[in-house]
Amino acid sequence: MANKNSSPLSEVVKHIAEQQHSQASEFERNKTVLFQLQAKVQELEKEKDAILLEIKTTEREIYLQDNAIELTKHHCGTLEEQVRALYSEILKLRYDAEAVQEEFEVTLARNNEYREKIRSHKHLFWEMESKMPAMIELAEKKALVKELKTKKEELMQDLQNPEGSVIKQVQEEIALLRSEITTLKELINKKTDFLEEERKVHAKLKKEIEVQNKRYNAILKRLHCQLNKLHSDKRQWQWNIHQLEKKAAELRKSLEVVE
Repeated sequence: MANKNSSPLSEVVKHIAEQQHSQASEFERNKTVLFQLQAKVQELEKEKDAILLEIKTTEREIYLQDNAIELTKHHCGTLEEQVRALYSEILKLRYDAEAVQEEFEVTLARNNEYREKIRSHKHLFWEMESKMPAMIELAEKKALVKELKTKKEELMQDLQNPEGSVIKQVQEEIALLRSEITTLKELINKKTDFLEEERKVHAKLKKEIEVQNKRYNAILKRLHCQLNKLHSDKRQWQWNIHQLEKKAAELRKSLEVVE
């Protein structure tokens, strides 16, 4: 009887133990799954933090790009203003260049006219210079030198003659000619120096005449100013005399009334 009662109890205990063991196994499995889930959650948290960091970085980059776009727009506006200013400056410079070109053409025409006058004056001066006694003498001396050089060449050809006396005579004549040529060259140099000095004196006198003309023009201008001032003073004096005569006449009338 006792065995009959103990058998169901042992089965119950065994069943309970099996349940406990099963629950313990289930608990271990749940615990393992929990650890796995916690690890997975931590990984997801890390991924979330990385995604949030990436989102913040992306937002910052977008913010920086927006600022860069605004700066670029502002810079483009500034560049457009500069381009408009440059275009206005280019138009002004083009107008100034056209004005300068016109002025240059007028100046060039005036300079060409002045060159023609200078050329005419030079031609006239050369004609006058060629008629000067010193220049005529210089031309004659040059012609003589040319003639002597020709004669010298002819004598050099005659030197090929083997006769000694002729060679000696020719050498003497050549020496004499050389002396004459040297003298003529010195004379020509002196005449050239003299003409150069005359030109310098002429240029100096021309400058002095220009200075004197400027001085006389200034004196004449000053005299004109003084004359104008005298005329003005004269008119003022005449007006003052007229006023005094008028006042004297009034005083005479007053004296007549008093008498």
